[in-house]
This record gives sequence, structure tokens and C-alpha cells, in this order.
Amino acid sequence: MNQISSKEFRILAVALSFRGFGFVVMEGEKTIIECGGRVARGDKNAQSIAKLEKLLDSYRPGVVVLQDVEAAGSRRYPRIKALNRQIKVMAEKRKIQVKLISGKHIRSVLLGNPKGTKHEMAETLAAQFPDELASRLPPKRKLWKSEDGRMDIFDAMALAVVFWLKK
Repeated sequence: MNQISSKEFRILAVALSFRGFGFVVMEGEKTIIECGGRVARGDKNAQSIAKLEKLLDSYRPGVVVLQDVEAAGSRRYPRIKALNRQIKVMAEKRKIQVKLISGKHIRSVLLGNPKGTKHEMAETLAAQFPDELASRLPPKRKLWKSEDGRMDIFDAMALAVVFWLKK
């Protein structure tokens, strides 16, 4: 497997959601190559895998960072858990290292509070990366509204930042 040896090491952080996934490609702790989201319709897992294969081919990361959906307290839908396993297998077949980080650990590291909110995390990340993320920060979600699709990008960025801090 690839070894993490330099600050210019490339990672792909992927945050899965019901609508598709958010992703961040980074080199080193501060350099964002690309970030965005991909929407999947129909067979969402098959479409997500196909879109992720294109990202892997384009950016050739040394590590894929995913949320640990099997961690204690994780309440992810079975489809997301299955997709997470598929991505892990796909990356390992390509000899790409896979790192799993729990949601609780992400919030603890970024906010100092394992019960912090996603919006607090997004605000912290937008302040840390204003050029790339500030314009994408959605308004705070009302209780009766669905989560904004842009939050997937912030979830992926949180995975990437925690990966670099943990390294």
C-alpha cells in the first residue's frame, strides 16, 4: 500500500449522502485541488461508484478517506453502508489506502465537542478555507427542512481536515 510520506501527498475524501456524495481532493494540509458534489439518480450506488472511479482515475490519490459507517453510534442507511463497503473494496483493488474516521471523532477534533452540529462544523471549515468554502456555506437548516445539498462538501472537507490533523 502507498505510504504517507510527504506534505504533497494527495487524498480524496468522500462523504456519502442520500443524494450522491461530496468530495474533496487535497495535496498537503492546506492545498485544495478540487471540491464538489455529485448527484446520483436511479441506481444510486452504481452511479456513485462510476463517478468515483472517474475521480480516482483523474486524481490518483494515495489515500481515500471515508466516514466509518460501522462505528458505534453511526446511524447510516443500509444503502450507504453497502456503498461505503463497495468504495473501500474498489480502492483496495487499486492499491489505494483507505482511512475510516467516525463522525463522533470528526466533531471532537474540529469542534472539541462530539455532540456538535454539522452546521457548526461547516462554519468552522468555511472560516478555515474562506476562498474555497465561504461562498458555499448554506444557511442554518430549519427543523422542518431537508439538509442542503452543499453540506456534502463540508462533510468531505471535515474528513480531509481530520485526516491531516490525525496523520
